[in-house]
Amino acid sequence: MSSTEPHDFEEEDEEEEEDDDEIFRQGKESLNPTEVRMSQIVMPCHCNHRQELSVGQLLKWMDSTACLSAERHAGSPCVTASMDDIDFEHTISVGQVVNIQAKVNRAFNTSMEVGIQVSCEDLFYDRHWRVCHAFATFVTQRTNTGQKVTLRPIVPQTHKEKVEYSIAAERRRVRMVHDDIIKDLLSSGSIQQEDSLSGYNAVPAEKTKVESVELVLPPHANHQVNTFGGQIMAWMVNVAMIAASRLCQAHPTLRTIDMFTFRGPSKVGDRLLLRAIVNNAFKSSLEVGVRAEAYQEEGPNRHINSAFMTFEVLDKSGKPCNLPRIRPEPVEGERRFQGAIARKKIRLDRKYIISCKQSEAPLSVPWDPRNQVYLSYNNVSALKMLAAKKSWRLSTEKDQVCLYTLEQKSMLNIRVEKVVDVPASTAFALLAELSNRTHWDKHYKECELIQRVDEEDFIYRVVTPSVCQGKVGSPTSSPQGEEILQDFILLASVRLIVLDLEPEGSGSCRPPISFEKCNRGEVLCAGFTILETENKKSLINYYNQASPEVLPYISNDVAGLSSSFYHTFCACSKYLIQNKLHPTAEADQHQPLQTPSPTKTLHSTQL
Repeated sequence: MSSTEPHDFEEEDEEEEEDDDEIFRQGKESLNPTEVRMSQIVMPCHCNHRQELSVGQLLKWMDSTACLSAERHAGSPCVTASMDDIDFEHTISVGQVVNIQAKVNRAFNTSMEVGIQVSCEDLFYDRHWRVCHAFATFVTQRTNTGQKVTLRPIVPQTHKEKVEYSIAAERRRVRMVHDDIIKDLLSSGSIQQEDSLSGYNAVPAEKTKVESVELVLPPHANHQVNTFGGQIMAWMVNVAMIAASRLCQAHPTLRTIDMFTFRGPSKVGDRLLLRAIVNNAFKSSLEVGVRAEAYQEEGPNRHINSAFMTFEVLDKSGKPCNLPRIRPEPVEGERRFQGAIARKKIRLDRKYIISCKQSEAPLSVPWDPRNQVYLSYNNVSALKMLAAKKSWRLSTEKDQVCLYTLEQKSMLNIRVEKVVDVPASTAFALLAELSNRTHWDKHYKECELIQRVDEEDFIYRVVTPSVCQGKVGSPTSSPQGEEILQDFILLASVRLIVLDLEPEGSGSCRPPISFEKCNRGEVLCAGFTILETENKKSLINYYNQASPEVLPYISNDVAGLSSSFYHTFCACSKYLIQNKLHPTAEADQHQPLQTPSPTKTLHSTQL
C-alpha cells in the first residue's frame, strides 16, 4: 500500500461521496438492506515489519464483508467469482481502525456486483481517510440438485444507488471482454519488444521465482468449508512480495492488483501450490505474476486463480525509486514479459478513461478498438453521474423549458428540461439515432454514421457552424461573410435502462479532432435522459458538461442574452410530437457500413 499522507474525507471533491462518507463515519443506519459493515482495530499480528496493516489481511476482511452482503441479498451461500482492479491509496498503521462497507449494487441472473469501500480512522486525532474501493462479483452456490439459484433484482433507493445500479452493467461489459482485449493486443503485434532485454545489468527472471505450498485448514475456510477467496489472495500477495523483493533487494510497496477471476473452488484439506515470478520491470514499477493451484494427495493440480500485482519501491520521501531491468526466460518468460506490457497499457486506459475524475481527464483520449469498452463505460457513467448531481440552480424558464446550471471548478454544467407529450419509448427511438438531429437542431449541418462499433455504440462525424468566426481556432479559413464550419467526431453510446431514474436513456459527446493552429476544446459529457411520467409523457433532460474552451456555445444562454437552448428544445419537442406515430420510419436503424476504420483520425472520443 502507498505511504502517501492521508487526508480527511471532507477534502474530497465529489459531493455525493462526501455525503456517503459522512454517513459512513457517523455510523448512521443504512436504508440499503444488503449493506454490511465491518470495523477492525489493527493489531501487531495483522501487520508487516513496518507496523502497517498487511494487504493480505485487508483482502481477507474485504472478502468476508462482501460475501456477507452478497449472502444477505441472495439468501443462500455465495462464493467470490472475481474482483476488479484494486488501487491502494494509503497505509493503515497499528492501533488505527479499518472500516469496511459493502453492499450489492446490482443483481443479474445468477451473479451480483458488490461495491466495497475501505476507510481508516485514527481514534486519537479523529481523522478519517479513504484507503481503497473495489467491486467484487459473487455467485450463488448450486443447490443440492445442481440447480443454479436465480437472484431477485435489486431495487435502488437513493440517487447514488441508482447511478451505481446503472453503471454496474457497464462494468460487467468491461469484465467480460478483459481477457479478449489482452489476447488481441498480444496477437496483433502492437506490443513492441524492448531493445535490450539482455542488458549487462538485467536481472534474470528465474532469480525472482518463488514457490510455496499452503495446507488449507478449517480457520482458512468459510462456513461452506470453501477456502476464503481473501485467504487465497493473502497467500498470493505473500509470495508476490517475496518475488518483488528478490528483484529490487528492498521492501516493495503493493500499489495495484489487476482484475482477476477465481477459476474454481478450494476446500479444507487442499494443498495450494503458489508460484510467483517477476514478469517485467519498468522504470519505477514492476509486475509480478502469481498462479495458485490446488491438489489433493492424489489427482492432478487444479488451476484456482492467477493474479498480476504491481509494486513500487519508495524512498524516504515517498517517491518511487528506479528499478533494475529484468531478463525474461526464453519462450514462456518472453510471453509473460510482453503480457505485462499489454496489461500496463490496459491499466493506463482504465486509469485515464475510467478511474480518474472528470476534471482530471486528459483533453484527448486516442481512439483504439481495444479501448472502446472503456470509452463506452466512461461515456455512460459520466452522463449518469451528471444526472445524479445535486444543487442545480434554475437559470431561466420560458414556456416550461427550464435551463439549470451547476458550477464545478473550471466546468459549467448545463441541464435543459421539458415535458413532451410523447411516450418515452418513442422519444428514445427518435433521439437515439443521432443522424435525426439534423431535422431539428440548426447546429447540426451534417451528421454521418461512419462506424458501427457494436449494437449500442456508434461513431458519427458531425459538421457544425463555428462560434469563432474569423478567429484562430477555426479549422478552415474562408472569405469574410462566409460561414465557417468545423468537424466533430462523436462516440454515441445508447442504453435502454428500465429503472425509475431513467427508464429510457441515450448518450453524450466530446469533440475530438485537432487541427494545426486550432484551439482544442472539449465537451466532457453531453446527452439525453428520458423519464416516463405517470401520464405516459416524457420528461426529457439534456445535459452538457463543458470546459472553458467551448463556453462560447452556451454562455449567452446562461447569461440570458440568448434563447438558443429554448428554440432548439422547442424544435426538438415539435419534431418528437410530429413523428410520435411513426418513430421507426424516422429513427433509422444503424446499419453496418463498409467504411474504413477511423482509427488513424480519431484522437478523442466520448458521446
